[in-house]
Amino acid sequence: MEISEQRIKIAVQKTGRLTDHSLDLLERCGLKFIQSKDQLFCYGENMPVDLLLVRDDDIPGLVSEDVCDLGIVGQNIVEEKRFALEQAGSTACYDQVFELDFGHCRLSLAAPENAEFSGVDSLQGKRIATSYVATLQDYLSRNSIEAETVYFSGAVEIAPRLGKADFICDLVSSGATLTANHLTEVETILESEAVIIQTREPLSDEKQEWVNRILQRLDGVLQVRESKYIMLHAPRSALDEISALLPGSEYPTIIPLDGQGDRVAVHAVCKESIFWETLENLKAAGASSLLVLPVEKMLA
Repeated sequence: MEISEQRIKIAVQKTGRLTDHSLDLLERCGLKFIQSKDQLFCYGENMPVDLLLVRDDDIPGLVSEDVCDLGIVGQNIVEEKRFALEQAGSTACYDQVFELDFGHCRLSLAAPENAEFSGVDSLQGKRIATSYVATLQDYLSRNSIEAETVYFSGAVEIAPRLGKADFICDLVSSGATLTANHLTEVETILESEAVIIQTREPLSDEKQEWVNRILQRLDGVLQVRESKYIMLHAPRSALDEISALLPGSEYPTIIPLDGQGDRVAVHAVCKESIFWETLENLKAAGASSLLVLPVEKMLA
């Protein structure tokens, strides 16, 4: 399969914590694709959209160099590349256009359990192991700290036990890895989640139209991730109380019920979780025949 210049190209992490979420999200946007034999390329069957499966730290470069039009990547990678370019006197040629609300983690400083840490000044003159050199250097510079940055490409958490560093700077999700290595998280440098970046190179009208459509569909999927569609019957006299109880709902739809006097049907999309307590409160307010359904996608 050849990569056509007339098709949208999206860079996605080949393997890692963002891969399955990214592919699932694109499938929920309606993209159907087949994978090449080398498993590095996915051809969109029903839309002019192809996926390149690559290393996550290659994605900003591929988008910046206009090899790909869009990229799904962790914000931690985006910021590391941005800081590296700025420190080299250059700038990134892409824009962050969408936050995807998955892949949440944080880039944090951690210290051995018995180490003393009373704030950022405790880093003065210390050795800090990390694979996020540019982000760490930016943080140290902003805080006027002179410290030695020790580059580790992997297994950063073992650096203190090897005598290579006094602190580490690494991604933290649950914190279990730090605990297993007798380290304590002491400072958060950067909050991260999966984001979409887009090249700054002008696209043809046709390609830009498809990019806009993809982003609109992503928004439609993400808007309803926790949403539920609720239907119920209620007397008109209870509508104000019932509307106030519907979580995250703006304007419920009110439908008269034939032959039911002042009773109406209420339909609403609730953008927050609906708990049993919510249903019980609605019933106590006069609602009946309550039904809660999942919402797959929505366009505002």
